[in-house]
Amino acid sequence: MSEDHIAMHEEFIYCGGAATEVLKYGPWINLKKTSGESPPKLLFFIIPGNPGIVGYYRTFMESLYRGFNEKYPVWAISHAGHCSPPKGMDMTNDTEIDPIEDIFGINGQIEHKLCFLKKNVPVDTKLILIGHSIGCYIILEMMERAIDLKILQSILLFPTIERMAQSPQGKIMTPLLCNLRYVVYMPLYLLSFLPESVQASLIKFVLRGIKSVDEFSVTASLNLFRVDCAANAMYMGGQEMMQVLERDNTIIQKNLSKIIFYYGANDNWCPVQYYEDIKKDFPEGNIWLCQRGIRHAFVLDSSREMATMIIDWLKNKQT
Repeated sequence: MSEDHIAMHEEFIYCGGAATEVLKYGPWINLKKTSGESPPKLLFFIIPGNPGIVGYYRTFMESLYRGFNEKYPVWAISHAGHCSPPKGMDMTNDTEIDPIEDIFGINGQIEHKLCFLKKNVPVDTKLILIGHSIGCYIILEMMERAIDLKILQSILLFPTIERMAQSPQGKIMTPLLCNLRYVVYMPLYLLSFLPESVQASLIKFVLRGIKSVDEFSVTASLNLFRVDCAANAMYMGGQEMMQVLERDNTIIQKNLSKIIFYYGANDNWCPVQYYEDIKKDFPEGNIWLCQRGIRHAFVLDSSREMATMIIDWLKNKQT
């Protein structure tokens, strides 16, 4: 799909003291603007997985925006410090009046999203939250911490909300993320000096096994050649392994009618056993297991398909 006639705005801001990239589909750049035409009262707000690079979600966002006839803004926010800011902009802002403590950690990232909504979204705006992977854990925590948010629906895609270190992928990644991540920094530092075209070729080589790689995935992945972006992502990942332990059934029970869970059938971060366990605990919940073979990192090749499913779910619920 062409973006020629789609209003898309990209910006870097400081939020909570850290550089943050925000993508906005739709002509509504400032929802708190009071003059002129009233802004929409519904916002789709996407919280990414890790690495939290919003560029991965561009096709997904555009598909959602088109799917609802361009009536509602679709915004996505990066995780703090995961996207390479433009020249002249530092990764952190030391002059921030009220910086978030440990903003690159998992708790800081949760507060980072709440800070953004407080500063940029009117209190009466209704929200449809869409989380991917660790973004699902962040959304559940947001629902608990900010009960004043007008959340109509939370859609949790491939949710890493429990036992991350015990998952098949977690068992592999925990030693690296918690103890050995510094070993990765030097190779990344050397790779950062390569021309961008060579970096892009390396990314394409790594993704060569995927038949139809989304073109934006290659561009987004270039952020990982910047050492501080990769370091922030790995630091957050290490905290995920240590802190995302037991599923918070209390939060889920309180908000069950507002949540849709979508699990992968071949997902090494949240295996089918996790789906079966939560389905048993909440048999009345909207909890689904993928029948389409979509990978955990759906943004690499299945963004449009995932967006189409979400559009169908929400239209059926008459949202």
